[in-house]
Amino acid sequence: MFKNFIERIGLMNVIMLLGVISIIIVSEFLFLSGKKLDAIFIAFWAPTILGFMNYLKYKK
Repeated sequence: MFKNFIERIGLMNVIMLLGVISIIIVSEFLFLSGKKLDAIFIAFWAPTILGFMNYLKYKK
């Protein structure tokens, strides 16, 4: 199942999605530990990376 997912969307996209998920987890951890401004700053990275992925996908 996971191998089929990787073949369908590509290995680099899977790596970038795992990075986005880890960024969201780190941001949530910072927010819950009281560093709210740091959490908000890091949280903006996730949609930026996803937008960059879309740009590269449709640039052809």
